[in-house]
Amino acid sequence: MIYAEQTAGKRRNGRPLSGGVRQDGVEAALEKSRRGGHLWIFAGQPLLARDCRLYIYNLAQRLKVPVRGAGLGSASLAEGIEVFPKQDMVPANEFGNAIRGPLGIHRGAGRRYWFYGADYTLEAQIKYLSRLKRITADELAAFVAGLKMPEEFAPRPSITLPPPDPTRREFLILDHVAAKRRQGRNYWTRCPSCAQQGRDRTGDNLAIAVSDPRKYKCWAGCSKEMIRAAVGCPIRRRIAS
Repeated sequence: MIYAEQTAGKRRNGRPLSGGVRQDGVEAALEKSRRGGHLWIFAGQPLLARDCRLYIYNLAQRLKVPVRGAGLGSASLAEGIEVFPKQDMVPANEFGNAIRGPLGIHRGAGRRYWFYGADYTLEAQIKYLSRLKRITADELAAFVAGLKMPEEFAPRPSITLPPPDPTRREFLILDHVAAKRRQGRNYWTRCPSCAQQGRDRTGDNLAIAVSDPRKYKCWAGCSKEMIRAAVGCPIRRRIAS
């Protein structure tokens, strides 16, 4: 399953993306949402997340559809579509991204969002989704053959932070946000960047490592540059002389 969500702005970016996959012979379903639309591509068998991401990101680049979080450093976009899955793989003992399934009740809005293309009843919607052609592993392999992940979407290498230096003041995210709860190895709280855009209504997009609070991640895709800017502490970049 590949899932793309319009996250901000007034433009319905799901529609040009939908047209792009249709040109490839892929049947996608466009679902209504509070902020535009959700584009679903269903598979007939489990697919590699890496290939799904490779296909959609290259398609978005080809169609010039903005992708939230794309770009490098402070140039990361705050608006555009979001693509799920967000990772090529999930390490052992960790979780991927939670999403609401098709025709599920939105826990924030307390309502169900329907797909375009069928009457707004569960029976008609399920029949519509059942008729859609599922993408196969062979088709996806053909789509991504010879493609490379665009640089702005490529997974960033993990960084090992040096031990804290008491003589040097470091940015600590917990100086700017309050942990809402602790679960597993992380604190969870509202992402400042998401909040700035009217998102993260449940207040749990931002994970902060309990063992080292210098490590934090927004599971909705906000970059550290976007988070730092939202709390008024932008990351300073050295200007090459």
